[in-house]
This record gives sequence, C-alpha cells and structure tokens, in this order.
Amino acid sequence: MTHTPAPLRVVQWATGTIGGYALRSVHAHPGLELAGVRVHSPGKVGRDAGEIAGGAPIGLAAVGTLDEVLALRPDCVLYMPLTFDADEVCALLAAGSNVVTTCGLFHHPASAEPVLRERVAAACAAGGSTLHSTGSSPGFITEAVPLVLASLQRELSGLVIDEYADLSRRDSPELLFDVMGFGREQAAVNEVLAPHMLASFGPSLRLVGDAVGLPLDDVVAHAELATARGEVRIAAGTIPAGTVAAQRITVSGLRGGAELVGFRATWYCTRELATGWQLGDTGWHVSVRGDAPMEVDIRFAVPLERMAAVSPAFTANRAVNVVAAVCAAEPGIRSSVELPQIIPRLG
Repeated sequence: MTHTPAPLRVVQWATGTIGGYALRSVHAHPGLELAGVRVHSPGKVGRDAGEIAGGAPIGLAAVGTLDEVLALRPDCVLYMPLTFDADEVCALLAAGSNVVTTCGLFHHPASAEPVLRERVAAACAAGGSTLHSTGSSPGFITEAVPLVLASLQRELSGLVIDEYADLSRRDSPELLFDVMGFGREQAAVNEVLAPHMLASFGPSLRLVGDAVGLPLDDVVAHAELATARGEVRIAAGTIPAGTVAAQRITVSGLRGGAELVGFRATWYCTRELATGWQLGDTGWHVSVRGDAPMEVDIRFAVPLERMAAVSPAFTANRAVNVVAAVCAAEPGIRSSVELPQIIPRLG
C-alpha cells in the first residue's frame, strides 16, 4: 500500500497582489494545507481568507498577530510583506517553522549583511528550520535559467540576461509615476535606481558565479534614462515630452576586470524615445557566450492589458512550488543551488 504523506501546513503571511495569488495556490495545492493567513490591515482581520484573496469563502479567518501564527505551528510560512522584519522571521524560525520569502535578502547567503545573516542562522539552528529567498526576477530568471543554460557549457565567457517590460498598457499611476518615476525630470529619478537594483540582483549574479566555479571579483550597477520624444498618453496617464519614459539599469558581475554575468532591465512606457534604444517585447532574453553559445528568448503569452493580472503568478508560484523542498532541507539559510530542482506537484 502506498503511503500518502500528510499535507504540509502553510501559513500565508501578507495578502497583497503576490500574497493573494499565493494564498489561492496553496489552498488548491494537493500537497499543502492552508493553515492560516496573516494580514496587516485591521479591516482584514477576522475576514474569510478566501474572500480576502478575491474568491469564495473557505472557512478560514485571517489573523493579525505573530503570536496567532506561532500558535498554529505551521510547517512553513510564505513570508511576503513589503519589507523584511527580522524580529518576525527569527521568531518563526526559532519556533520551528520554515520560511519561504519573496523578500530578496538571502539569494546569496554569503554576501548578506553579516549581523542579519548570523542572527537568522542562529534562529534556524534553534528551531531546526530553513529559510529560502525566491521569486521570478530576481530568482527564476537570474538563477534557475542561467544555471540550466550553463549546464551545456565547458567554457563560459559571458552570460547576460535582458529583461524588457512595456508598461504602456499598465493602468497603475501610483506605481509608474510615484514609485518608478516615469514622467519626471531625469535628475529626480536617476539617483536611486542603481543602488536598488544592485542590492536586488547582485546576490543572484554572485550565486551563479560561485555555482560554476567562477566567483566574481565585484558587482557594480549603473542606470540610464531616456526621455519621451513628444507627449505620450499611456494607460496610467500622460508622460510630458522631455521627461523620463524609459529606464535601463545594468547590474554587472565582474571577474578579471570584465563582465562575466549581468542583468539588464529595460522598462519603458513608449518606443518613441529621444534616445535610440533597442527595445524588446515584454519578457526575457538570455545571451550565453561559451563553447556552446546560445540566444534564448522567453516571452509572456498574454496581452499587455492583462500583464498586471497574470504577472503575480511568476513570483508566487515558484514560492509555493518550493515549499516541500525547503521543509525537507537541512536547517539553515539555503540558496537555490542547495535545493533540488523545483518540480511542481500539479495533480
């Protein structure tokens, strides 16, 4: 007789765009049980988790405190708030709950901030638990895909990932104008882009270099901005002529003075730019220079108008699919190269 293991009990922490998608995925997953949902808005506390996620009621009321989550003793917490709270995460780990997070501080544990890394590692040791950072970008496209492509190489002289996002049909004025800085003067935008992207994507590039035996000497980043040639009307509003209409941020992992691995994000609201940039369709392009060179395109097969609704799946699903592997892993902070290949259980 085949023994079917009991479902892993999972708490969904935060129910924003990605967290809400993950909540629905956990509830429908054949190997997982949605044991609880932690929310931050007082108006969501006590409400049915299914309704919070935009679906039918599922008979599970959301909670609003860490102590209520700890009392559930989950096997794993999908930790997806906007910011990483070390007190919360360490309490979960020390209590024996594994944590999968889309807060990208630990894609490359060795280069994480030392005091934080040591504190989290101590909590893992105390609880016999595991922490893993994941996502789509950074994550899938900066770790899983490059390492698969590198598996065909015996020589590697360069690997560059290009991410393109056409935001012209994204009806999110706050995101595009207030957060990302489109429609502003160049000087008001440029300062924060490179440091943010360096912190987000640098660890993945270091991970890839270490994994293939070519550790990086340094990781650097720089940002470029392009302005609209004329006034542009997009779904989110108007971009005046001469203001920021496209951003290109390059993060380069250097070895021996040259770029070995790199990530370049090009996000744009129009193709009518004052600068002649080459713009790809929304998706990813990976260029591999080695003894088995490749050019690989990954395109998202949905209309631009639907990208905002579909894109959360790319981040949430990988986090949900890795839960079992994280629960089975040795205690500690584990990167993607320390876990087995992520194969989803779909049936």
